[in-house]
Amino acid sequence: MHSRGSRHSHHLSCGVHPASRYEGTFTSASLILVLLLSSSAFMLPDRFLMTLCACNFVLVLHGVYRKGSVTVLVKVFSVQLAITMALYYLLHGQEQMLQGLLAVLRVLLAFIPGWWLSVTCAPEKIGRVLTWILPAKWAFVITASIGLLPLMGKEMRDIYQAQCLRGARITPKALRDPRNWHELVSCVLLPLLIQLLKLSKQMATAAQFRYYGTNDKPTYWKF
Repeated sequence: MHSRGSRHSHHLSCGVHPASRYEGTFTSASLILVLLLSSSAFMLPDRFLMTLCACNFVLVLHGVYRKGSVTVLVKVFSVQLAITMALYYLLHGQEQMLQGLLAVLRVLLAFIPGWWLSVTCAPEKIGRVLTWILPAKWAFVITASIGLLPLMGKEMRDIYQAQCLRGARITPKALRDPRNWHELVSCVLLPLLIQLLKLSKQMATAAQFRYYGTNDKPTYWKF
């Protein structure tokens, strides 16, 4: 019969805490689920989209339970709907509006699993799992990109508000006119791209100063 101390020593000798093993399994299963659902959004026939919508609705409920904000989903859907439907109307008239709506729905269904993953799994846990199948540097790039998504959303909102105060014609009412779309690109998207490049350079410099990649067995992804 083992004592409490011997059982504790046995867990230490195994080297992997049961909670860590569970979190790794959950993260890897979540990555596979997200990959399957996101790819299915573009590959499944139209008759299966309602089933896929039900699966994504469950993810949204779980994401909200985990304190995720659905505001991002609403904004992505609204912007994509406005742009896509306007293009379909200009190119095809009213005949292809339903196809445009289905295209927007597919983009949203492909976006929801990634949003859910960012809410339920910490980037360092995703990076730890990715190192099982990818080099550490590629895992770092992917997890850093996921970690930047909330920050880039905030940066985009700040840039948009600042440009509106300066008189840029990028309000929802102004964007009804396709002639103002170039201002959205030059006033919002290009500054956002520049900010993204700046942040990427800062992250690369920080990783270099921490001697990232010089050790074959990094120790900072520990959970």
